[in-house]
Amino acid sequence: MTDTQTTETGDTKDIGSDGGFQRDQNYITTRITADGRDGYPVEPGRYRLVVARACPWANRAIIVRRLLGLEDVLSMGICGPTHDERSWTFDLDPGGRDPVLGIERLQEAFFRRVPDYPRGITVPAIVDIPTGQVVTNDYAQMTLDLSSEWRPYQRAGAPNLYPENLRGEIDEVAQLVFEDVNNGVYKCGFARSQHAYDDAYSALFARLDWLDERLRGQRYLVGDTITEADVRLFTTLARFDPVYHGHFKCNRQKLDEFPALWAYARDLFQTPGFGDTTDFVHIKMHYYLVHKNINPSGIVPDGPDLANWLTPHGREELGGRPFGDGTAPGPPPADEVVPAAHGAG
Repeated sequence: MTDTQTTETGDTKDIGSDGGFQRDQNYITTRITADGRDGYPVEPGRYRLVVARACPWANRAIIVRRLLGLEDVLSMGICGPTHDERSWTFDLDPGGRDPVLGIERLQEAFFRRVPDYPRGITVPAIVDIPTGQVVTNDYAQMTLDLSSEWRPYQRAGAPNLYPENLRGEIDEVAQLVFEDVNNGVYKCGFARSQHAYDDAYSALFARLDWLDERLRGQRYLVGDTITEADVRLFTTLARFDPVYHGHFKCNRQKLDEFPALWAYARDLFQTPGFGDTTDFVHIKMHYYLVHKNINPSGIVPDGPDLANWLTPHGREELGGRPFGDGTAPGPPPADEVVPAAHGAG
């Protein structure tokens, strides 16, 4: 059995010579496209999106799938909030087995595609149901393809999360956010030297200050509607106070101490597709239980109080149209509802 690393854990194999965290960004980059040029054409019912609600990268895919109304054409398997050194597991399902793929570990689908796959067994991943093989775990491209390649199967009124006239700016902002915020919190948390931590900490809060300033005068990151850039930032913001502030030592200030950024985060959280896909219980369990090198006791903190996510945000005064010319998604399918006790209510 290979010693495949399941996900980012701050293991020594992820640490550079300077003590800094280095994310392995080599994914299976096969794409599912309308023309099937990589051998995998878009087909309703053929693929299964495998996620874990705890993971911010997977949470992006959950949000985009829901906003676009792809639930009936792209099924979703949900792993539990924790994993072992081998793989994410389907311990939420009866018998610990995904009811569609028939597997206990996501690792099995990776090995069916690439025997003894040597890299991380990561979520989100899209699996080809007929063969049981992973098609892709390239989370960044995955959501862009859901917006573009899957367009014929999106719900009526689906928003355009990646409009062509704004793609350059969306990509630019998203890359800055990835380097300093999405990945920046991990650079802080997994740093093995003071220098590496200090650099990551400075970059993180400089970028959060930049975002706070940018959002003082506009409701969304790019344009006047929700785009892919907002989805990518939101999943890190949702985890900031419950996890990153303390667990990852990102503690200059909490999210709720950034005036514009905190109001922006609440605005998105209260928008269908965002808060109703966020599971704070799974989030805290994952980070505090899996990262034994950071939290060897395995104690999961009771706080913080999350009711403030539902307080008024006042962002409507900035204008903007959340879904552009589209509409809000309907309620999530019954088997995908986040338990009330796991949210902010």
